[in-house]
Amino acid sequence: MARLDPLEPLDDPEYGRHRARQVSAAPDAYPEPDTPTADLPRVDNPDDLPDLERELDEVAQRRGRPPGGRRRAKHSRAGRNLPAAIGVGVALGAVVLASLFVWRPAFLGVVGLAIVVAVWEMVRALRASTGANPPLVPLIAGGLAMAGLAWYGGPDALILGLLVTVLAAMVWRLADGPAGYQRDVTATALIAVYVPFLGGFAVLLAEPQDGQWRVLVTLAAVVLSDTGGYLFGVLFGKHPMAPSVSPKKSWEGLAGSMLTAAAGGALLLWLLFDVAPWWGAVFGAALSAAAVLGDLAESMLKRDLGIKDMSNLLPGHGGVMDRLDSVLFTVPVGYILLAVLT
Repeated sequence: MARLDPLEPLDDPEYGRHRARQVSAAPDAYPEPDTPTADLPRVDNPDDLPDLERELDEVAQRRGRPPGGRRRAKHSRAGRNLPAAIGVGVALGAVVLASLFVWRPAFLGVVGLAIVVAVWEMVRALRASTGANPPLVPLIAGGLAMAGLAWYGGPDALILGLLVTVLAAMVWRLADGPAGYQRDVTATALIAVYVPFLGGFAVLLAEPQDGQWRVLVTLAAVVLSDTGGYLFGVLFGKHPMAPSVSPKKSWEGLAGSMLTAAAGGALLLWLLFDVAPWWGAVFGAALSAAAVLGDLAESMLKRDLGIKDMSNLLPGHGGVMDRLDSVLFTVPVGYILLAVLT
């Protein structure tokens, strides 16, 4: 069998298996002519890769390198370039806040741009991984229309926009003939519901007079959930929550997500909307649960497609869809709960 570079990141078993298949298929594509290979372990079964991490670290130490390798040292335990991720996150947050508090209609443009990029990423991923061919033009046009309809017409108009988008895409797809039609229409419906329809609830949140605060508390719950989950997962995470879908998520991280979001929700809703703290805690916990489910749903989709990220547009994050996964599931829950509580 071909050799494996001990500096490759092996935190993710699925990545390890994918890397083993790459190396096995093209062993000469990764030459290291000046590196002695006698001390490298041999791999006969890709499923054994996670168990070899300790041995690979020992090999790296014998070669005078830090355990885990220089490439992994640049990344956090979560497997991301943490400085880049923080920088991009701060920049995105600044754009959203500026659109909300400087000129609120600009938020509609921010949501529209996010929908366009996310739809493109989804279409691209499905085409490359499954051979499905959902029509891009009607999905983008319909996504922008749904955002506008939500802003000017409310939830009923958003639902109408979804129906028109799917129907238009079905008609558009007829031009390519019957081969694969059912598969392509199914993929089209998935994208239309997952991205622009759910994303339209962010527009519904922002439309009322106090919409900027509604969006703020909803996004704050997502950020607090992600932060609490990361910290608790790194410090205390021992019991995997869904190892076949997202190996790094733990039950301890989920508890941290919900506790942090509940505390933040209790404080923010009390300060901004005069809602009783216990209802604010329910709001935060519910949004945290939705955020985790959204993250798991996209992780499952990416596993099924055999990809790590939807794209590489955002350094340290992946693609736009990799940042919207939690938000898309959270904004409908936030919209409904705030409509009830305020």
